[in-house]
Amino acid sequence: MSIDKNTLLFHQLVLSFHTAAWQQLGKVANPFTNTIERDLESASMSIDMLDMIKTKMQGNLTDDEQKFLDRTLRDLKLNYMDELKKQEAEKLSAESSGDESAEDSESDEGEGGGENSEKTAGGE
Repeated sequence: MSIDKNTLLFHQLVLSFHTAAWQQLGKVANPFTNTIERDLESASMSIDMLDMIKTKMQGNLTDDEQKFLDRTLRDLKLNYMDELKKQEAEKLSAESSGDESAEDSESDEGEGGGENSEKTAGGE
């Protein structure tokens, strides 16, 4: 069975957005920097581009092409939600750590301030 050129090009187009989104989700390293980078806004844009292709190509895809696009979108959307939850958890963790350290420094200042006040008052 021979696959026509347009089918190959369609798969390549979908895979290019899939790969870009996968990198933007921080699932694989950026091949240029060799680092993991998470940019959920860009990942969302790549997923939206595939959604737009799906909408515009409605009725013009073979069953196999439609299944391929649907599986790709489902995979990316599930992973996007996973990364979004991770990001929100990281923010909450950072905020709670920041609150604890702020409370610790306030209590240290309060204790230290009282001792200094007593020393100054006693020295006069």
